[in-house]
Parts: sequence; structure tokens; C-alpha cells
Amino acid sequence: MMNAMHLFCFLSPSKIRAGLLAIFCVINLLNYVDRGAIASNGVNGSKGTCTEGGTCTSGSGIQGDFNLNNFEDGVLSSAFMVGLLVASPIFASLAKSVNPFRLIGVGLSVWTLATLCCGFSFNFWSISICRMLVGVGEASFISLAAPFIDDNAPVTQKTAWLAIFYMCIPSGYALGYVYGGLVGSHLGWRYAFWVESLFMVPFAISGLFMKPLQLRGFVPADSKKTLTPETVASGVQVMEASNGKDEPLSLKAELRDKSSNDHSKSKSVTQIFEKFSRFLNDMKELLLDKVYVVNVLGYIAYNFVIGAYSYWGPKAGYNIYHMTDADLIFGGITIVCGIVGTLAGGFVLDYMSNTLSNAFKLLSITTFIGAAFCFGAFLFRSMYGFLALFSIGELLVFATQGPVNYVCLRCVKPSLRPLSMAMSTVVIHIFGDVPSSPLVGVLQDNINNWRTTALILTSILFLAAGIWFIGIFLHTVDRFDEDSEHQVSNVERSNTMPLLQEKTGETSAFPAQSQ
Repeated sequence: MMNAMHLFCFLSPSKIRAGLLAIFCVINLLNYVDRGAIASNGVNGSKGTCTEGGTCTSGSGIQGDFNLNNFEDGVLSSAFMVGLLVASPIFASLAKSVNPFRLIGVGLSVWTLATLCCGFSFNFWSISICRMLVGVGEASFISLAAPFIDDNAPVTQKTAWLAIFYMCIPSGYALGYVYGGLVGSHLGWRYAFWVESLFMVPFAISGLFMKPLQLRGFVPADSKKTLTPETVASGVQVMEASNGKDEPLSLKAELRDKSSNDHSKSKSVTQIFEKFSRFLNDMKELLLDKVYVVNVLGYIAYNFVIGAYSYWGPKAGYNIYHMTDADLIFGGITIVCGIVGTLAGGFVLDYMSNTLSNAFKLLSITTFIGAAFCFGAFLFRSMYGFLALFSIGELLVFATQGPVNYVCLRCVKPSLRPLSMAMSTVVIHIFGDVPSSPLVGVLQDNINNWRTTALILTSILFLAAGIWFIGIFLHTVDRFDEDSEHQVSNVERSNTMPLLQEKTGETSAFPAQSQ
């Protein structure tokens, strides 16, 4: 593996960028395969049932083994959000002092161990804690992968590259349905988690040991090592001691060590306070950005529906239309519509000219029309009519993935992009798919009609379209080229891109771009 990593360093910049995109896509795919797998009937399973005559059948999967009701089952799908919520802002803030590429490696290592432990869980609480740790592992990746892609994508294909990356969300979910159904049915649900963990191992190792890239807007720690007054003072003291002053050397060393320890403690407290203060200022800047807020509010409503679709879709399809292979049918539709729709959204926005205003137009139009098709689909009594309309609706709805994340990246200055992506991901989960799964479970428990539940859920997509429609009329500015809080000199910049520029004469991965 190490030889492969060394060879990677000698590839041309264009191949490295494409390779980086491919690696990030596979990692993202594995993240969402895991979420799709736990939602599949093969892994998630079902509760045991008893007839009025007293005949009982045992449950299957996680729900059957741990005897979970629908609310607990819904909570289980959202438990990862606790870790994601806590860790995402931390990883985004650490990116300013620790190399982001290394942070991704740490996060993937946590993810690998957490999924492995999911397979060894023994009750509701043990698997819930493991799912929380999966969220911690995801936090570094979701905060930092998109900014890396935005830095290295060709100027005219920015949204297309983001669309390729986010295409892994629906396709990963869909593959998870199929994967979870097959592995869970034949080997047992625990093996689904163990195999996932095994596949992530090489990517976790590469993140920790491969030569790292730097993000636009951040000065590497090495370039900040300058002579401070404390360093100069220390040097003077050493020179005095070597020149044979009257005071004993041991006494001087003792006093110097005591002063150094006191200074280090004071400096550590000051640094923590400065980082916390900087984080609060960055958060304030995000919350005061109307473009960012409107974009994320629409994304929350959108994700509320998509999250519930992803988790409850197979069960709803089985109960409404009596689909015997609901996992495979929903998985197949989502794979095709997710790939085609997400890629189409990215390429269409690039064709239109990838501006923030055009992104909002695409978001509102495709979401509204897609919502109409999905709503109409659930009114059909025929399974084939449902599948036809729902496929078109999903195709349109998934076209939002590239544009919505493009807005998150481009409406803020470069140094805020990790925090922008982190907070966007946190809020769309905490207010979107995290509450939607258990709330839909509660709704279904009360009305006991999957068709009505699905129609109520789908109507929320119209709200998302309306919010994004507001964004068309906001004053939008692409801030990709705006100077960050860390001004990077030409000398420093030459040291920040060892992987892309070493031993090559090609242009930097950070060209001046005007859009």
C-alpha cells in the first residue's frame, strides 16, 4: 500500500485531482451504503407478530432481535446524528490548525471501528452508541471533502464534480438496500456491518499516511513557524549562560523552566479562548448570511422528506403495493434516478453558467415539479403507475444535490467552507432526516395508513421548493476568490501543494477564477 501511495505522488496534477475525486466518491458511497443497509429489511428486519388465534412468528433483523417498536427503530436510524452534531464543528475548527487530510484519516478510522462494533452489539443501547460513533467518523469527511473537490475541479465543471460526489448519496443508499437485503438474508445482519468496516480500512490508512493536500484559504502549520519574542529571549538566556555569568547555570535553568511552564499554561488557555472566539465569530458570519440561511432552510425541508423516504420507503411500498422485493425495487429505482438526476443537475447548472442565482432557479423548479410527480404517484392504486411517476419524481428531486452544495461552498469565503459544509450537514440532519424517521413512525402508528402517511410526507417538498424560490431574489455574490483570514503568499502557496506541484511545471490547483 505504501508503494502505491508513493507512486500516487508522481502522477500528473490532473490525474491526481481525478484520483482524489474517485477516492472521495468511494468513501462517500460506503458511508451511505451503511445508512441504506441499516434501513433495509434484511438488516433492519421486522418485529415478531401474533395473530388473534395465538399463533406467533418471530421477528427478524435488528428490530426482531432487540424487540424494537417503530419509534425505537426510527431513533436507531438517526443515532449517528448525535456524533455528527458534536464532532462536525470540532473537525471544521481543527482544519485551521491541523492538516485537513489527516483529519479525514482520523475520522475514517473511527468510522471503521464503529461499524465493526455495530456487528457485535447486543441490545438497543449498545448499537445506538456504536451508531453515534459512526457519526463522529463521518464528521471529518463531510466537512472537508467538498472543499477539496471545489479546489481541484476544473473551472467550467465545478458543479458537475460536486454532482458526481453527491451522486454517491442516493446510489449509496440504494446499494445499501440491495446489499443489506442480500447479506442480511443469507449471512445475518451483523455481517453487513463487518464487511463495510473491512472495505473502509484502506481508505482510513491512506488518509493517515498519504502525502496530504492543503485547502484553499489555509496556511499550513509549517509556514507559521517564525521567531517569536519568547524564542529570541530564550536564545539570549542560553548565550548568557554560555558566557559564564556569575549566577550558577543550574539556578538559571530552573528559573527558566519554571517561567517556561507558566508561560505555556497561560499560552494554552489563551489559544483555546482564541479558537472558541474565532468559532463564534465564524458562526455569526454564517447566520447573518441570508443566502446561506435560505439555502440551508430549503435543504432542511428537502432532507426531511428524503430521509423518511430512505428509511420507510421499502416498508411503505411493501404495505401499500404488496411489493415482495421492496428493497430491490426501491434500491434499483433510487440507483438509476439518483445517478442520472444528480449528474444531470450538476451538468445543467454548469451549462446555464454556474452562478448562485441560477442554482436557486434550478433548485426551486426541479423540486416543485418532482414533488408533484411523487405526490401523484402515491395516489395511484396500480403499482406500475406508482413506479412510473415516482421514478420521474425522484429523477427531478435528486437534481438538487450538486446545486445546493455549490451554494453552500460559494456563498462564503474560502476559510469558512469547512464550517459551512459542517453546519449545513448538521442542521439538515438534526432538523431534517433525524426527526423525520421517528416522527413518520409515530404518524403511521397513529393513523395506520401508509398511503396517507406518504402523501403528508411528500407535501413537505413543496415547502422546500418555495423556500429556494425566495433565494432567486436575494443579492448573491460568489466569494470563492475572496481573500481569506490567512493571506497566503506566493512562497507559502508553493509549499502548500506538494502533491499537485512537486516535480511538475503545471499550473497551480488554485487558479484565479472569475465567475
